Amino acid sequence: MKINTAEQITATYPAFAEGIQYFGDFWPDFDQYADLAVIAEDQNAIADAADDKAAYQTLLGADALRYLTLQVTGSKGSGHPGGFASSAEAHAALMMLGHTNIVTEVGHHAPGFYSAMFLDSSLEEMGIHTVSDMMQRFREKHGLLGHLSGAIPGLLAPAGPLGQGQHFAMAGAFLHRDKLFPVTIGDGGMGEPYVLNAMMHFHTAYPEVTNFLPTLIWNGYSQEHHSMVSLHSNEQMIDYWTGHGFEEVILIDAKAYDDSGQETEFVDSSRFSFAQRLAFAKAVLQGIDRAAKSAMGGKLTAFIIKQLKGTGVHTVGAKSHNLYPADTLDAQHIIDGLIRRALPAQAWQIVRDNFTRAGGGPAVRTVVTEHEMELTPLPKLQMQEFAKDEKAVPSTAMGALVGQIGQVDRRFVVTNADGNEASAMKNINDVLKIRHPTEDPLYNQNPNGQVYEPLNEDACAGFAAGLALFGSRALWLSYESFAINGWPIVQTVAQAMAELRRKTPSIVTMFTAGALEQGRNGWTHQRPEIENYFGAMMRNGNTFPLFPCDANSMQTAYEYATDSYNKAMVIIASKSPLPVYLSLEESRKAVEDGATILYESGPDQTRGDKGTVVFAATGDMVFLPVFEAKTRLEADGYQVRIVAVVNPRALYRPGDLAWDTVAQPDNRFMDDDHFNALFDGDILLGVSGGPSASLEPVMLRTRAPARDMICWKRGETTASPAEIMNYNGITAKAMCERAKAL
Repeated sequence: MKINTAEQITATYPAFAEGIQYFGDFWPDFDQYADLAVIAEDQNAIADAADDKAAYQTLLGADALRYLTLQVTGSKGSGHPGGFASSAEAHAALMMLGHTNIVTEVGHHAPGFYSAMFLDSSLEEMGIHTVSDMMQRFREKHGLLGHLSGAIPGLLAPAGPLGQGQHFAMAGAFLHRDKLFPVTIGDGGMGEPYVLNAMMHFHTAYPEVTNFLPTLIWNGYSQEHHSMVSLHSNEQMIDYWTGHGFEEVILIDAKAYDDSGQETEFVDSSRFSFAQRLAFAKAVLQGIDRAAKSAMGGKLTAFIIKQLKGTGVHTVGAKSHNLYPADTLDAQHIIDGLIRRALPAQAWQIVRDNFTRAGGGPAVRTVVTEHEMELTPLPKLQMQEFAKDEKAVPSTAMGALVGQIGQVDRRFVVTNADGNEASAMKNINDVLKIRHPTEDPLYNQNPNGQVYEPLNEDACAGFAAGLALFGSRALWLSYESFAINGWPIVQTVAQAMAELRRKTPSIVTMFTAGALEQGRNGWTHQRPEIENYFGAMMRNGNTFPLFPCDANSMQTAYEYATDSYNKAMVIIASKSPLPVYLSLEESRKAVEDGATILYESGPDQTRGDKGTVVFAATGDMVFLPVFEAKTRLEADGYQVRIVAVVNPRALYRPGDLAWDTVAQPDNRFMDDDHFNALFDGDILLGVSGGPSASLEPVMLRTRAPARDMICWKRGETTASPAEIMNYNGITAKAMCERAKAL
């Protein structure tokens, strides 16, 4: 093939193609099959998947995606071209068929997704108009970051850790039953068992929601070695999917079209003759069309494209996965790869015309996450005001409010792996019912229930977080001890929400604080260390750990979380009957201000010369030993103030957090005068039923000349909360001794 550099081209090429380094000669029959875009101006998809012209232009689109992916990553000697390259025909086919609400499980496919958004003109929204612009902004701040995020125009969801993308596809399908949500999945990630497990449970719970399409990119390799399913036969792979409930599995294997004599099971279709490349592209196009119609028609369907990783770029196999500093645009192997994929100048306009029309217009204007979903208005929540002289269960108090929201908002979903009854929230199940194919009133099971209970925290967190990101209300409930199994996707979504160009309901979670309650279960149920994770995320600017101190503040904390946008709201509370310290009005102010005084020694208290001890505490059950310590210290001549730290994020100084870098920013921070009025004393003792990070803002700002911390150390099997607190030194005796020592 004759190749010309951009400087040698005399023919006019479209302005957006400025920066393309190599152009190639016309393909065979170019004038017949690429004279005009096959998707006409008044159409949003090809008319016929069997049309040779459509297949021809699908292959043009696939090679345009490959070329851009390689040149853009080569421009920085960084990024991941190989995995997406093996998906190019499938991705192009989805777009040509008008299915542009595409998500991915594979963050390493990011440069290919960016290439698709460039070719459909969506990236112009962020000032990327030419290939030169795209190269300049790739993997740079305020540009095209290495993995998909919430900020890139036209892309529905972030992609980073493996095993997350299917949750976004299922959430999209649940919320938009009239659209297809393909999700590309790499076979390198097939070693993560919860990918198919999550889809199987979802299908059991929502058998009518089949309009998501897992699209497996089976290329034989993962990041640095062969994939764990590289030795599967085609039949075994199909069985693997059908064994997880898929009724229709369509597999297109490039090897069936190979006329280049490749002996391996996974082949590089770019080495075929042009006729066979075209035949393979047509098979993929028709297979995707059949799969899409099957999924939209009510069958759980999967599509599999099987071809070698790195097909059509600079090298193949795991070696194609990542570029390193030496893999630059002046390296011969990168040059050779670009030359092999170079398209004639006129082809680029054909591809752009097709991609900008596919799906009804550029993705930045048409995909579902580019628009705010209309939310069902909520009435004022009817709260129960518990008297200060009674005990009440915080989690149960919240459960009553959850039921109210679900009755009004029928899209609202509650997820919980361990079961709501175990967290004293059976009242949620009583009202909203557990989504289950077996109807049984005894267990509150109903096929139309709004409580989703897969025994997998990842599936619970993923579905709830996906719904929130896509614009709907959801709630993930769990034990604090198990939340770490699902938290990474909440962190992913929280970061994406920080970048979004639209409002979306916050992802709200509530974790039963089992560390002090689960004595008999032992250390397996005593893992509050995740609170340090939440504490660290406060610095991001849009993560709010909330520690209601009683049943009244539990209700106002949930109200506060539900009324927020683009944030991660994490409520930590107990499932045991505990004293009530605050009225609803006081509770509402406490969660908004960040902290409040629960107790202060009166003026008649003899101070003597022993000073004032201030307790700054997060939690609810932990106040039992705090109040006991108060009584002892007062008897010894100290004044005592007990402060409940309900919303520690509000106690930071504004400069401590990246609050002004996030969408829907919240700059409500307690000023110094109010902070000092709460925490000034001779001794400040931080107390936490969990670890210490939640009290960091107090320790950073306090003026107390002496300070210390009493908090969680480790778990053990015990007979009571008192015994586990004693094991960790969270006792009135220990607090008094520490205060006196200070």
